[in-house]
Amino acid sequence: MTISIIGAGPGGLTCARILQRNGIPVTVYDRDPHPRARNQGGTLDLHADDGQLALREAGLLDEFFALARPEGQEMRKLDPLGGLLEHHVPAEGELFRPEIDRGQLRGLLLDSLEPGTVHWGQTLDRVEAPGRLRFTDGTTVETDLIIGADGAWSRVRPVVSAAVPEYAGITFLEAWFDDVRNAHPELAELVGQGSAMAADGERCLFAQRNSGDHIRVYIIQRLPSDWIAGGDTLEIRARLLDAFSGWSPSLLRMITDNDGPYVDRPLFVLPVPHTWEHKPWVTLLGDAAHLMPPLGVGANLAMLDACELALALAGSASLGDAVALYEKTMLPRSEEIARQLENGAQGLLDVD
Repeated sequence: MTISIIGAGPGGLTCARILQRNGIPVTVYDRDPHPRARNQGGTLDLHADDGQLALREAGLLDEFFALARPEGQEMRKLDPLGGLLEHHVPAEGELFRPEIDRGQLRGLLLDSLEPGTVHWGQTLDRVEAPGRLRFTDGTTVETDLIIGADGAWSRVRPVVSAAVPEYAGITFLEAWFDDVRNAHPELAELVGQGSAMAADGERCLFAQRNSGDHIRVYIIQRLPSDWIAGGDTLEIRARLLDAFSGWSPSLLRMITDNDGPYVDRPLFVLPVPHTWEHKPWVTLLGDAAHLMPPLGVGANLAMLDACELALALAGSASLGDAVALYEKTMLPRSEEIARQLENGAQGLLDVD
């Protein structure tokens, strides 16, 4: 059998790794021209009961702990005037949800695959027919099973579902800070080794320590998705300072002192529930199947999906049986979690 995975994110690569460990050939297609074509984003907390389970099945748990930052589990909650409301300091040896940079996790998974597994620079245009992939360069691939691990705007999803992501009403604006111990010592002290956040009911600042002496800040507001259209860095900063007027100067550094431009990240979610009629030759995992607010579950669920799908393929009599077994567990689980997190992004703005 031939298995094709669309998307070389944590879910797609985890699935490929576990398939190969079980002697099953697989090919991954990704639109990026090479592994370092773009920044992979901030840091992830991989949980012991999903993301770490997948890495254990992939035979990569020890390598993960060698890269992970248990100290990244520290969390500080502040009020808008900079007063400390809550402070979680991880206990010695606490490993329930250590942090790892997305780029490091991707590198770990890529290095574990057989050479040539990932075909870079392959952007899927559409699924033409059962088992036929057409890419934007005009090439086609015939395959027995298509696994859509291609994220929020999946090109595989339309084969099984008419659902499209909807704007959640919340926008994240990302700001980067480099060499923070030397260039931004006050911010480094404020954030500590993990994360720090403050909210006033309408807006939130969420800072997250990354490896390599970097910090990412997410400026979170309830605004139209196109609020930033046409604004340059200075204009956007002025609008932000007006919106956050009255906040502590120490917190406003997250708005004024960033290195480089802001990155606009409006939040989109899939309808709940999101289900589809079973097809034995195609399935989805991760954000392609259940796009939720970024509240610490996305990558973990994608990797758990990938693990369960790969094990089902390794242990079932046919591809159709494996896909049905996987979806029987994944779909109700994702619906339950999606309902728990429905409007969860709004909760980031809440004072309580």
